[in-house]
Parts: sequence; C-alpha cells; structure tokens
Amino acid sequence: MPERSPRLEGKVAIVTGAGASGPGVGNGRAAATLFAREGAKVLLSDLAEDRAKETLELIEAEGGVASTIQADVTNAEDCERMVASCIERYGRLDILDNNVGISHRGTVVEIAEEAWDRVMAINVKSIVLASKFAIPRMIESGGGSIINISSIAGLRAHSSTPYTASKAAVIGLTISMAADHGPDGIRTNCIAPGLVYTPMVAPRMDDDLRQVRSNAAPLRTEGTAWDIGNAALFLASDEARWINGVVLPVDAGLVATSPVTYQTLAQQVRL
Repeated sequence: MPERSPRLEGKVAIVTGAGASGPGVGNGRAAATLFAREGAKVLLSDLAEDRAKETLELIEAEGGVASTIQADVTNAEDCERMVASCIERYGRLDILDNNVGISHRGTVVEIAEEAWDRVMAINVKSIVLASKFAIPRMIESGGGSIINISSIAGLRAHSSTPYTASKAAVIGLTISMAADHGPDGIRTNCIAPGLVYTPMVAPRMDDDLRQVRSNAAPLRTEGTAWDIGNAALFLASDEARWINGVVLPVDAGLVATSPVTYQTLAQQVRL
C-alpha cells in the first residue's frame, strides 16, 4: 500500500469524470486517487456511477476517504446537487477537478450540429456549471483550487476541430476564471495533457501507434494518467499557492517543438 502523506490533509475535493471509460486508470481516476492518498476527502462524480465506484474501491483499499455520486455535469441541477452533496457529506469544498471530456472527429464541414453541441456541452459547459455552484462554497471554505483539464489540442492543430475548439475554450475560460475569482482566494489553472495513453484512447491504439505517439515528443516516452494526476495534485496543493491562470502542458515537450510536429502526427494517424 502506498504511503499516505499530508499534502492535502483537511481538504475536500470533487473530481468529475472520476471513473474510467475502460479498464485501467484515466486522468480523473488518477487525480482522485492521488488526492485521497495525500489526505483529501474526495467526492467521485461520474455519469456512470459504477465507474466511480471502481475508483472508490482503489481509494478505500489504500485507506483513503471518498464517496461516489452520479451526475450529468452538463446539467445545472445535477451540478448543484453534486456540490450540495459534497458539503453535506464533508462540510466544505476546497478543490474542484473538472476532468470530463470527449472527442469527436471532423472538420467544420463534416461535423453535425448535434455532435458539435455535445462536445461543447461536455467539454466546456460542464466546467462552467460545476464551477458556478462550487465557487460560492469554496469562498465559504476560505478559498480553493480549480483545475480544468484542457489538451495540447487547444494549443496546436488536431484531427478533431470540435475537440480543438472546445479545449481552446477551456483555456480561455480558465484565464477568465482566474481573474474573476482570484480575489476570492480561488486559484484556477489548466492542465493540457499531451499524447497520454489512457482507457479513452486505448481502443484505437496498437503497439505501433503507441510507439509513434511516444516518439513524437522530445522525451520519447509514453505518458500515463498518473502524469496528469500528479500535475493536478501539485496545482491542488498549497505548494501552488501563488500559481493562478496558468496553462500547464504535460506532454513530454511536444508543444516546445515545431508546431508542425503535432499537426503532422495527427494527419498521419488521425489521433
């Protein structure tokens, strides 16, 4: 069992998308597990509560404190209920990890209106609604940390125009939230994952494609959800007390290289 430490002792977190879309550990599951491992009490939110319960089992096996809730974070009533349940169960709210996201292939010519709206609702509107109800409770708790999950697709061209547009919107939203709510003691930051291997992408990967992705960035190694989770843990902790409005790429250096790198890779393998 991993050793527990007190970096988030006494804090309470909500992680949306805290389950995983398939076997293994996704970004939400990794962040929730690390938050609990570092002493936080965690409310595990997911549209499919059975997925959140799998995360709960991992946390409880390590001696952590967590519970689950079923919520559609594109729905205002569900978001309000999610935050209210957190306060009812744990008495406060300090951390919100907005982790929910989907992708959909296509250009502006190809994408159906309904698919565009769905991507924007899940990837952007969910952050607005979850934060809308979380922020007042964070203020009551003396401040807090909001972590929004974007993507390097919000910084570079991607094979999915709606995905790129939504993840760029998350970055803009993060910057505005940081300015709006910094005076309330709430830090809002953004993580931009690179070509990470997670349950969401696993179904369309084989060993050759995984190697192509690993070689795309200067470090030439494969990223995992734990890399994203550790970044979220840092931003949630008091170690990041003076960090606000930052976009943090966690990508093995991919965006530090030529802008062509990611675009060309996307065109070749349609990631």
